[in-house]
Amino acid sequence: MIRILGTIFAGLLGLAFGSFLNVCLSRWPAGESVVHPRSHCRNCNHTLSWWENIPLLSWLALRGRCRSCHTWLGWRYPLVEFVVGALWALQAWRLFGSMSFPDVPNIAFVMAGALGKMIFFWVLVALAWLDAEKLWLPDWLTVPGIALGFILTTILAPLDDSWWLDRATWKQAAVVDLVSIALAAALILIIRWVYWLIRRREGIGLGDAKLMALLAAWLGLPGALLAFGLGILLGAVISLALLALPNRPGSAHAWARTKLPLGTFLCIGGIVSSLWGKPILAAYLRWAGF
Repeated sequence: MIRILGTIFAGLLGLAFGSFLNVCLSRWPAGESVVHPRSHCRNCNHTLSWWENIPLLSWLALRGRCRSCHTWLGWRYPLVEFVVGALWALQAWRLFGSMSFPDVPNIAFVMAGALGKMIFFWVLVALAWLDAEKLWLPDWLTVPGIALGFILTTILAPLDDSWWLDRATWKQAAVVDLVSIALAAALILIIRWVYWLIRRREGIGLGDAKLMALLAAWLGLPGALLAFGLGILLGAVISLALLALPNRPGSAHAWARTKLPLGTFLCIGGIVSSLWGKPILAAYLRWAGF
C-alpha cells in the first residue's frame, strides 16, 4: 500500500513540476521571469484561471486551445507534464519496491538519492526540449547539474548500489566521478575538433560537451557512454527518416543543412541509461562474450 500511495503521490507531484517546467520553457528563451506575471496565453495575454492550470486535465478540457482566443497551444504542454509525472512515478515505484521497512539503513540518504534522480530527470527533460526547440543548452542548467550530480554520487556511492560505482568509498567515488566527467566532456570535444578539421566549421556545440559531463556526473562513465551511443543511434534513425522524406522542388540536399539537436538525443539516452543502463550493458557484455 505504501508503494502504491507513494507512487501516486510522486506522479502527481511530477505533473505539477512538469506544469512549472512548461512555464520555464516558454519564458526562459525570452528572458522572462518564471514567477511574474501569472500564467497567461502567449497570444492574447488572457490570464489563466485556476482550473485552466490543472496539469493534463485542463489541456484535455480545453482541447489544447486557449479559452479566450482559441489559439492552438501545442503538444508540448501535455507531453512534458506526462513525461515528468511518469518518470517521477517510476522512480518512486522502484524506490519503495527496493525498501524493506524498517530494515533500510540510512533511509534519509536513500530518499535523497531518489529525490536527486527526480531532479536529474526534470533537468534532462528541460534540456531535451530546449535543444529541440531552440538548439540551446544553457550553462545555468548544465553546470549546476554537473555539480549536484558529483556531490550526490560522491556522498551516496558507499550506500547505494544503484549508482555505477558499486558501493565505492566516497574518496574513490570522488576521483572516479571527476575522471568520468573529464573523459565524457573530452569525447565531445575531440569529435568537435575532428569535425572542424574536416569541414572547417563547427558541428557540435560546447553545450553538448557540458551535457555529456552532466551525464557522467550522474551515471558514471559507462552510463554516459551508453547514453551517448543511444543518442547517436536515435540521431541516425531521425537522419534516415529525413532522407526518406520526398524533397520539395528546389530543396534537394536540404537535409544536409538541417541542424539536429544532439542534446535532445543525449538526454533521451541519459534517461534510458539511468533507468535500464546496467541490465542493458550486462546483456551486451554477455552477448559479446565478456
